[in-house]
Amino acid sequence: MSLSIRNQLPGTVTSVTPGGAMATVGIRLSGGQDVTAAITREAADDLALATGTPVHALVKSTEISLATGRVEGLSIRNRLPGTVTALSTGAAMTSVHVTVEGAELTAAITTEAADDLGLTVGTPVVALVKSTEVSLATV
Repeated sequence: MSLSIRNQLPGTVTSVTPGGAMATVGIRLSGGQDVTAAITREAADDLALATGTPVHALVKSTEISLATGRVEGLSIRNRLPGTVTALSTGAAMTSVHVTVEGAELTAAITTEAADDLGLTVGTPVVALVKSTEVSLATV
């Protein structure tokens, strides 16, 4: 199956915490970063997720926010430091390619936001992804 989701990050499940309706899943990405996904408990059961299960963390490019400074006081669990490697700027939106340890990410942000952040190739950034925006696929 081919997917339009640009960000498909390989990793391994490190924890599964089931709740009444939702489950949180800890994933160690191949680059060593830890990511949390909040998915339905039914989906976690259907995927038979357990510690050691190989997965791909899937994140749409429109669900990645970027920060250029220190990030504090946010409830966003997933914070991946990286460096801008390319920008494709349009009138309304800019596609920002970011290299993080062991992976490449694509973030689609407004061109105004890219300008406000002063993004250029080589700019250090932190990619921010809410846990509810991370989907999982088993390998």
